[in-house]
Amino acid sequence: MNQTEIEQARFNMIEQQIRPWDVLDQRVLDVMNSIPREQFVPESCRSLAFADTNIPLGHDQVMMAPKLEGRLLQALAIKPGDTVLEIGTGSGYLTACLASLGRHVTSIDIMSDFTATTAAKLESLNINNITLKTADAAAGIEGHERYDAIAITGSLPLLQQQFHRNLEIGGRLFVITGSLPIMEANLITRIDEQNWASETLLETCMPPLLNATEPQNFVF
Repeated sequence: MNQTEIEQARFNMIEQQIRPWDVLDQRVLDVMNSIPREQFVPESCRSLAFADTNIPLGHDQVMMAPKLEGRLLQALAIKPGDTVLEIGTGSGYLTACLASLGRHVTSIDIMSDFTATTAAKLESLNINNITLKTADAAAGIEGHERYDAIAITGSLPLLQQQFHRNLEIGGRLFVITGSLPIMEANLITRIDEQNWASETLLETCMPPLLNATEPQNFVF
């Protein structure tokens, strides 16, 4: 595609996929319009950059469909001063969007090639308010750091309470929980030191984070 076709495809993505999925936050729409999604898609899938589909990234992981990325960004309601934790860097596109909305993003992925590729893309776009780490964070992160928003980009068959504790008071966590065929995207908000509220946003399907904890199967 030439640049004119790319911009038309980007416009169609927002108007025909993202906005009809009730993503109406103008800051989110503006960010998804400004970050060049086509630069974060694997070369072999470049023709799918703006398609309404998950895009394979390797290692059994995928890049979320644009409308789900939009719902995630809108649900987290990131403010300019917010610190954000992303579990699952993947393509790096969502990382860049989160960074454009907030003050700083810490993004962790178990796959070193994902973090390395993302680092190069972010540098080329001069996006520098992101710390990339290669680690296994499927069960939570060590330490007592807290964040205003946490985005978990792969599904979790079993949600670890550690992520709840990593939220600031008033902080929001987006996470997809469950196993096929039923998964739900949830928004969890920390009310105070001991209480959290949970809201189911929609049903969807995403591959699990690598090394995600599985529920125990009871044997009778």
